[in-house]
Amino acid sequence: MSNLDIIAAHYAASDRGDLAGMLAPLGPDTTWTEAAGFPYAGTYTGPEEVRDNVFGAIAKDWEGYTFTLGDLLDAGDTVIGLGTYQAKHRETGRSFTARVAHVWRFDGGKVTSFEQIVDSVPVVEAMENR
Repeated sequence: MSNLDIIAAHYAASDRGDLAGMLAPLGPDTTWTEAAGFPYAGTYTGPEEVRDNVFGAIAKDWEGYTFTLGDLLDAGDTVIGLGTYQAKHRETGRSFTARVAHVWRFDGGKVTSFEQIVDSVPVVEAMENR
């Protein structure tokens, strides 16, 4: 399975709402960085930290949180997913749409890191009580 195939399988699992499938490519030393300014900013290590601090937090705070993949780019040991997040905040009832890039890095066919680059402003605005 190529690096591109591994990440395509991650996004297919995301489309099915299959969290175990989404976390499958992560090893215990894989780092996952959510962008500064994003509500869940930080670097987490391994699938359990990502599940608890990213996907668990998102499920608690948002309804219908989706990532729609636009392009999946193969750059050898780096794979880049370009797409769009959308969701509705459970507390405020406001929705957002934000463009995002996911940068996946590999070493020897294993995911070593994930980095999110996102326009956080619409996400934070949807969370704010006005």
